[in-house]
Amino acid sequence: MRKLLMLFVSITFFFALAACGGTETSESAEVDEVDEDEAVGEGVVDASATEFDSREITFSHNQPIESPEHVGAEKFKEVVEELTNGSVTVNVFPASQLGSLREQVEGTQLGEIDITMQPSAVVSPFVDDIKVVDLPYLWPANHAQMYEVLDGEVGQEVLSTLGQGGFEGLGYWPGGFKLFTTGSKEIHQPEDFNGLTMRVMESPLLIAQYEAWGGNAIPVPYAEVYNSLQQGVVDGQENPLQTIYLNNYHEVQENIIESYHGTMTYILMANQAWFSGLPDELKQVILQAEEEGRMAARQTLSDVEDDYRQSIIDSGVNYYELTEEEIEAFRNASLPMHKEVYNKPEQLELLDKIYEAIDLVTTN
Repeated sequence: MRKLLMLFVSITFFFALAACGGTETSESAEVDEVDEDEAVGEGVVDASATEFDSREITFSHNQPIESPEHVGAEKFKEVVEELTNGSVTVNVFPASQLGSLREQVEGTQLGEIDITMQPSAVVSPFVDDIKVVDLPYLWPANHAQMYEVLDGEVGQEVLSTLGQGGFEGLGYWPGGFKLFTTGSKEIHQPEDFNGLTMRVMESPLLIAQYEAWGGNAIPVPYAEVYNSLQQGVVDGQENPLQTIYLNNYHEVQENIIESYHGTMTYILMANQAWFSGLPDELKQVILQAEEEGRMAARQTLSDVEDDYRQSIIDSGVNYYELTEEEIEAFRNASLPMHKEVYNKPEQLELLDKIYEAIDLVTTN
């Protein structure tokens, strides 16, 4: 009986062990199958098949709702909300609702604002390397050629320097080529700025630009430009057609001079820590929305610039376009300052790359 009992226990133990082993093998096979499925989909983001956590994104800029920039911002909002099935909401605050230009940059740096769109000149006090975008007479007077360089390899290298200030550079948005406006003096050559005070954004580079031309420049907050021109606090200012028209600067200036001396390029950027903490799928959604918003803004600017120009001309102001010879005189006075103000070794290397990229797109 003792032997039979021991045999029964041994047989029972054997079957129990086999059962445990079978379960372990089954679980292992199931894990392997899941891993294989994940490997097949690795690196592929399908936003439509992704469940996104509910969240809100704050997007600020300084332009009015009629502007091409706001059209792009609304497109950005539309794409994000569509691709996330409404789980992610973008709250757009135009027309400096969240503060001055500088305050919006600071708010983004501190994480109070998630995404902002600001002129590169306003960002440059926070990240010195980005000021290359504002060098006078750097860019060809052709939007498509400029966009090709900005969207290309060297443009993205410049954009990546925003990380130094705690920003994630997302893209270059359009504002158009800047023009001079003055109260009483028509501009034909750099020397014509002698004795004039021009309003600029808070950018040491733009102040140095007018000094190189023999003039004087002072920063004035964007919201105060119209009154400053009207009251004679400054003699003139620089801005693209759409800004002049939408803010009615031509009402308080006698001369509008199309000079192609620089570009008003907006930087779309996010708080770096906030962006880095997002799920990869949402990052991809934001990057796709940025591209579609950027293209919508550029197309809108292209569609309306001629109308803005004609409306300004029809208002009765003196509208003058610099001749090729006059532009060449300004260019010759401007080129030496490029390497004077953008003079660190890494900056000089970047500048040479930009020169090469511009030569490539303008000669092909």
